[in-house]
Amino acid sequence: MKVFSEKLTLTSVSQRPTYHEITDKVREAIKKSGINDGICVVTTPHTTCSVIFEEYSHDVNYYGEEFLQIDLNNVMDKLVPVCKTEGQYYHPGPEHAKFAEVDMNAHRMYTLNTDAHLRASFFGNSQTFAVNDGRLEVGLVGYIYFVDWDQQRVRDRTCFVQIIGK
Repeated sequence: MKVFSEKLTLTSVSQRPTYHEITDKVREAIKKSGINDGICVVTTPHTTCSVIFEEYSHDVNYYGEEFLQIDLNNVMDKLVPVCKTEGQYYHPGPEHAKFAEVDMNAHRMYTLNTDAHLRASFFGNSQTFAVNDGRLEVGLVGYIYFVDWDQQRVRDRTCFVQIIGK
């Protein structure tokens, strides 16, 4: 049994969720691993990010966002409106805002991302895929996306790819 790990660094944008299509990067990691049969886990440690598996939508808007992503954002905006003001959600409370400011040295407005935490909770932080004969099993139209739901600021995010098998 072998284990291979790869770390991806992805840069988010601000003012809207950021989607990174990472399928080819995952395929490259599988190739580098030398593992022919096993599983591939794609995960993020960030509580405002998700890894999702979805069909690639060829149509894009001005920002390069795929139409399926726009549809998903529209649904999420109805279910979990973007946090714009303090008190819109219970979180962050005064203790958490103080922790962010004092212990994490973060600007207080960066804690106004409750929507991102809730959205990430809906989708989860990982996906697991089969690897057979050195191939990532995603079918003909399946693609892997890393999503940063936090719209507060531009920053680098981390995604891990771990392949386990023989």
